Amino acid sequence: MSNDLMRFSVAMPEDLLVRFDRLVARRGLAKNRSEVVRDLVRDALVEEECATPGTEVMGTLTIVFSHHASDLQEKLHAIQHEYLDSIVSSMHVHLDEHNCLEVIVLRGETGLVQDIANLILGTKGVKNGRLVVTTTGQHI
Repeated sequence: MSNDLMRFSVAMPEDLLVRFDRLVARRGLAKNRSEVVRDLVRDALVEEECATPGTEVMGTLTIVFSHHASDLQEKLHAIQHEYLDSIVSSMHVHLDEHNCLEVIVLRGETGLVQDIANLILGTKGVKNGRLVVTTTGQHI
């Protein structure tokens, strides 16, 4: 991949440009329009790469559950032990006297990571959760 910068122009409605400039401003002093466009393109390419079957991805699955749910923690631990090669780490946080948050770090082929996440999210007692996946972006 070449690091040579290529210039191109983008046409957009004025109101969209105004909103984009606000986004650039929120991204910080070091960001300009070109840097934000590059970030957006990289994000889109990583998202596409993550959706490609067979791609090696890393992700975090964040779940919220009641620690009073019958046998839930045992079920979650059993799932995590079943997928030792894919579950890298987890962190458990007590949110209040009833609710816990758990962040599970996963690594593996995109389909397997999604399947593990679906298994955990579908476990009775899990209130909600979200899987966020990424790649190293080495081909970008």
